Amino acid sequence: MSLKTIKILAITGSTRTNSSNYKILKYISEHFKSYFEVEIFEGLTDIPHFNPDLDTENPPKEVESFRKKIQNADGVLICTPEYVFSLPGSLKNALEWCVSTTIFSNKKTGLITASASGEMGHEQLLLIMKTLEAKFDDNTQLLIQGIRGKIDADGKIINQETEKVLQNFINYFANQFL
Repeated sequence: MSLKTIKILAITGSTRTNSSNYKILKYISEHFKSYFEVEIFEGLTDIPHFNPDLDTENPPKEVESFRKKIQNADGVLICTPEYVFSLPGSLKNALEWCVSTTIFSNKKTGLITASASGEMGHEQLLLIMKTLEAKFDDNTQLLIQGIRGKIDADGKIINQETEKVLQNFINYFANQFL
């Protein structure tokens, strides 16, 4: 099977334009084209607040579109910062819309938390994705601390160790599809 046909939906937890997390996903999509076709999801701010009353019968069209993108992808990459020792509310909100579904069940998933510290946000991301039954392991989850000093304004990884761990992370993630 050619890795070129593997479709990855990449979700950034930051809503900031050109955030470090967006730059990492852009870096992955550009530097690992031989592995994946990456679509970076840019509709996080369009997803309405989670409301269980709307979830089962007639979810909002933005939620249906988001779920369909996840369902149609071979795998999902999430790269998020930590805000106030937690996940950004917009990312958690989007993931809450997936709880009543099985779209993440056994979905090959790569998880990156890139932030100043990120430890608590990363723990929460792992717990939520485990609850959603996403398929990931120690090799397909990564915490990058001090991200702002490791990536430049153009999205170039300027820290060799970070570039190395990202390469290893992507290699492990890609090997799940073989």
